[in-house]
Amino acid sequence: MILVTGATGYLGGRLCHALLQQGHPVRVLVRPTSDLSSLPPPPTDSAAIEIFYGDVTDYRSLLSACSDCHVIFHVAAVVEPWLPDPSKFFSVNVGGLKNVLQAVRETETIEKLIYTSSFFALGPTDDGCVADENQVHHEKYFCTEYEKSKAYADKIAIQAASEGVPIVAVYPGVIYGPGKVTAGNVVARMIVERFNWRLPGYIGSGNDKFSFSHVDDVVEGHIAAMNKAQPGERYLLTGENASFRHVFDIAASITETKKPMFNIPFWAIDAYGWASVMFSRITGKLPLISPPTVNVLKHQWAYSCEKAKVELDYNPRSLKEGLAEMLHWLKNLGLIKF
Repeated sequence: MILVTGATGYLGGRLCHALLQQGHPVRVLVRPTSDLSSLPPPPTDSAAIEIFYGDVTDYRSLLSACSDCHVIFHVAAVVEPWLPDPSKFFSVNVGGLKNVLQAVRETETIEKLIYTSSFFALGPTDDGCVADENQVHHEKYFCTEYEKSKAYADKIAIQAASEGVPIVAVYPGVIYGPGKVTAGNVVARMIVERFNWRLPGYIGSGNDKFSFSHVDDVVEGHIAAMNKAQPGERYLLTGENASFRHVFDIAASITETKKPMFNIPFWAIDAYGWASVMFSRITGKLPLISPPTVNVLKHQWAYSCEKAKVELDYNPRSLKEGLAEMLHWLKNLGLIKF
């Protein structure tokens, strides 16, 4: 039995589908209030999905869900650039990992824990290099509370590995692709804004650089980590390094539409972000762009996945190929037109 936390999220839902398609019985830990629409349908002849209600912050429910499992995919995380209550980042992203590690120690059947971190946990690459798994976050500053929580959790994961916990940490980049238009799929959200003219120009100078990861490539990387990785290893599941300017240009080329004609300066986006945060506090709806988002866009996040390619046969698709798939998916949903 394989346990997946965060199964109702963007990445977790796709992972569950893939595991079931490969014939693995899957158990998911979900909150009673979670939207289960992204989960696979009821059991098939070849594999079953079992739903456990609980929370990674509720140790007893987590420990119960671990019973008789041999692999855990710990995907659950709060993935937002900003929240009105930043303590949630640490209660879930750090506290949740601590609970999972303790549950692994107390559950004799667990052979491997695949922990989903983030390249944000390793910090920016502002020196112009393309970094790998050896990069250590400088901790001089953090662009977002999410980044801070993942960096802190990464230290805990590394320490657990040194103590013999059978953990493998994987570090996706900016995940994009079909599935869900959520904060975990920020590229899709920005493309929707771009094609509906709510984001009429490039963001900032266009010199930002991120490592973009197609969601299905990341899923395959997770499963490869389960099948091939040795406990204690760490893998970047990133992809092509590019700017959001390049993303918008590729999208324009694929759809045969015009490229943005101008750059929106950071000060304007920052002002919009502050206004969005104030509006969010009134409405309760989280903003697409907030001041922490702007902080992230002012830095470089270029990473290499060479280790995963060699050891896990990780084979990320090109940004052009992945965006073409996502653009047609968004069009079919009626969220964009071209």
